[in-house]
Amino acid sequence: MSRPCPCTSGKTYERCCGPFIEGAQTPATAEQLMRSRFSAYALGKVGYLIATRCEAKRSEENREELARYCKAVRCVGLKITAKQEGGPEDAEGIVTFHASLQANGRRSLHIETSTFAREEGKWVYVDGLVKN
Repeated sequence: MSRPCPCTSGKTYERCCGPFIEGAQTPATAEQLMRSRFSAYALGKVGYLIATRCEAKRSEENREELARYCKAVRCVGLKITAKQEGGPEDAEGIVTFHASLQANGRRSLHIETSTFAREEGKWVYVDGLVKN
């Protein structure tokens, strides 16, 4: 039986983010990368989170810290609220999203506008502006 994708797309994991996280496919859009990174957080796939970070910032990622965060936070839901470029033919893209999270029994809403770019033809996460 197929499980629902953590990115709350309504698709199964195998037909949504799974092929990206497992390395069988590469995201064609910035939104696909954003969704797959959300799913990677939900599933504790730290290697994918580091691999999909831009080269200039990849060395700043702390594998143990990311793993602790993934274990401490439950990713409840994701809503894409805006997209700018980020299509199959674009070099850059911006995705604004609301991530519903739960930690220590408390729910919170993480609102971020993320910037994505292509490196060697693949989408990578560059940075994000978090709204407080």
